[in-house]
Amino acid sequence: MFHTTLLPAPESRMPEPRAGERPPGERQPGAQVVVDLTGSRDRDLVTRIADGDEEAFRGLFRRYAANASALAKRIVRQPFLAEEIVQETFLAVWRHPEGYDEERGTVKAWLMGMVHHRAVDLVRREESQRRRAESAQAQDSVLEDADVAESVVEELGVPEERKAVRAALGELPPEQQQVIELMYFGGLTQSAIAERLSLPLGTVKSRTLLGMRRLRTALAGIER
Repeated sequence: MFHTTLLPAPESRMPEPRAGERPPGERQPGAQVVVDLTGSRDRDLVTRIADGDEEAFRGLFRRYAANASALAKRIVRQPFLAEEIVQETFLAVWRHPEGYDEERGTVKAWLMGMVHHRAVDLVRREESQRRRAESAQAQDSVLEDADVAESVVEELGVPEERKAVRAALGELPPEQQQVIELMYFGGLTQSAIAERLSLPLGTVKSRTLLGMRRLRTALAGIER
């Protein structure tokens, strides 16, 4: 009878690298050194800025101004606004360099974060101002059209023009005609109309505005 001897399984291990080869997974040493060196220099610049070193400030500006400008332009899309954001950001660095916290990231990340924050805030402010301007313009239009409405009421009392005014009202879309008649001939306020018709107040205002504009155009052709 033959006896079989079981040999131990070979150990599972990574093959030895050949001469001149880098073991798998090992980082390129130069890249890490460059990153560490850049970060160290940036931190040194911030430290010197905290001591009032203007040359250090200029050095930091030269290093990252282009990156900051490119980021700001992508968000606000206007070069002159982007320039203001970059200036504000670096002014904040000069005034408050202690705001940098090494434990929270690199100096570059800190700078780009401030640029991004300021750019987003600016976009929001611009949008808010635009909405206010549009609202004011719409309100002016409502006031102007209110004057037209008064002329409509007056003209309804003039026999020779009553027919033309009625015809102009008849040309309005039904929803616009309805709110105008309730307001100027029924004596209801826009809020009361909104409640009666179960409509948002903004919808009633919009229909009134559009209807008054159509009436203005129609009445412009009536001879006095």
